Amino acid sequence: MKYLPINNHLFIDNRARFVSIMKEGPLAVFNSNDIMPTNADGLMPFRQNNDLFYLSGIDQEESIVVIFPATKDEKHKEILFLKETSDEIAIWEGAKLTKEGASKVSGIQTVYWLSEFEDVFKELMEETNTVYLNSNEHLRAKVVVETRDARFTKWFEKTYPMHKIEKSAPLSEQLRAVKSETEVELIRFACNITARGFRRILEFIKPGVMEYEIEAEILHEFLCNRSSGHAYSPIIASGFNACVLHYIDNNQKCEDGDVILMDFGAEYANYASDMTRSLPVNGKFTKRQRAVYEAVLSVMKSATQLLVQGTILKEYHVEVGLLMEKELVDLGLITMEDIKSQDEEMPAYKKYFMHGTSHFLGLDVHDVGDWEKPIEAGNVFTCEPGIYIREENLGIRLENDILVTEKGPIDLMGDIPIESDEIEALMSQVPA
Repeated sequence: MKYLPINNHLFIDNRARFVSIMKEGPLAVFNSNDIMPTNADGLMPFRQNNDLFYLSGIDQEESIVVIFPATKDEKHKEILFLKETSDEIAIWEGAKLTKEGASKVSGIQTVYWLSEFEDVFKELMEETNTVYLNSNEHLRAKVVVETRDARFTKWFEKTYPMHKIEKSAPLSEQLRAVKSETEVELIRFACNITARGFRRILEFIKPGVMEYEIEAEILHEFLCNRSSGHAYSPIIASGFNACVLHYIDNNQKCEDGDVILMDFGAEYANYASDMTRSLPVNGKFTKRQRAVYEAVLSVMKSATQLLVQGTILKEYHVEVGLLMEKELVDLGLITMEDIKSQDEEMPAYKKYFMHGTSHFLGLDVHDVGDWEKPIEAGNVFTCEPGIYIREENLGIRLENDILVTEKGPIDLMGDIPIESDEIEALMSQVPA
């Protein structure tokens, strides 16, 4: 891994929190993600299952975590199962975790090889009638491949048909939504790497540059600062491309007079950052571009102040819609008559601002969290309003990552340039 070691107290505390909301009696099982194939003998880069990582810090394939607070055997309250390493594996793939190394990372004292799992698990099943099993229940998830967790569930139902199954996903969602101080620092570190990437491209963007060249400059800076790379597929969208919300081709030339919308964020220690900036390709906003930019920035600043304890996200998004509504009227994009006659299910502002303003951020860029529950201290959200005017080939979005605290919101990207005057000043300093 490129990231520095993480104090295992994070994972010890996370397991304790998970145990505190488990029902009495069951055990819980978490499986690592698969390494997915490409073609022939090719493999995709490994990305750990976030719930397993959250509870153990183990960033290796073919791993299982078992949590069983009710067991009579003290050494089986927490168990980690690992793929057994060998000299041959070390030669071809590099050394895998040893039992001692895995204990140091996770704080779990009992470590077995994966080959021992079924025998040990059979013993554990004699002490309980119920098991928590994991699955991906994210609202946006579209799972079309069978995961290790899904295969394990099939095996479990066949092998132990008389046992009951509880879902661990709701528990993980509840816990992961509230970040600890250590998690906040990891997210902040990812944000700082993103800031470095942004400052690097301020020196690079000019008419004639290709979108993918900008993407490459960002990735270079990320990797040089211990990031594993982009936390999600980056959007480098110039001109009309900025009006395509999920544009990721990044293969067009940046033209003089265009604004380029860039949505990217570094991942560090599996934690995501998520930032958007919109820049004039030639370093100078036109009067119209600046007016739209300032409108978006105004909404962003006001929306950020609404991300406080007790806020209901559904109500928050309605309030942000009203803020955007005013700006669009001032820009001449919608009229008061449009607003009076609008469909409540599809407000007039949605023509130019058609997505949500905020989402949870953490181990996933669209992290888990309860959208019906009032905002809590420790939640981290994006704040990302935008205006997309397809008929003007102009799309502007601005986005920072916001930590909710008892004293109010803290902008984790507050030191990344965003004011239009500052952007122009910084771009003008770059030698031609």
